[in-house]
Amino acid sequence: MIKNLVPKQCWRLLQENSDAILIDVRTTMEHSFVGHPPGAINIAWKDFPDMQLNNLFVSQVEKLVKDKEAPILLLCRSGQRSLAGAKALEDSGYHHLINITEGFEGTLDDKKHRGNIDGWKFHGLPWTQS
Repeated sequence: MIKNLVPKQCWRLLQENSDAILIDVRTTMEHSFVGHPPGAINIAWKDFPDMQLNNLFVSQVEKLVKDKEAPILLLCRSGQRSLAGAKALEDSGYHHLINITEGFEGTLDDKKHRGNIDGWKFHGLPWTQS
C-alpha cells in the first residue's frame, strides 16, 4: 500500500526511523542543481535528454533496498513521478511505500511558479545542492 504524506511528516519519519530510505526519483540534473534533502539517493524515474522511462528503476532500487518491508520514501518535483515510481515498486513486491506529496519544489501557483505554495523547500526542511 502506498501512503501519501506531506514533506514535514516525511522528514519526521526519516528522523525517527533509521531503516527508512529516501529515494529522489527526479533527474540527475534536478537532484544536483535544484537541490535535494540530505541523504536522498537519486534513482531517476525518467531522465534527460528525452525524459524516457528508466526501465532499470525497479532493479536499481532492488540492488539498494533488499528488504521489501523497509520503508521507502519517494520524492520528485511535485509528487507525480514519485507516485508512479511507488506504484512500480508496489507491483514488484515492496510493502511500505510513501509518496511525498507536494514534492521538493511544490505545486504551481497562478503564475506557474513553484515554491510559493508548498513543497519540501517551501516548508524550510533541510536540503543541499551538489
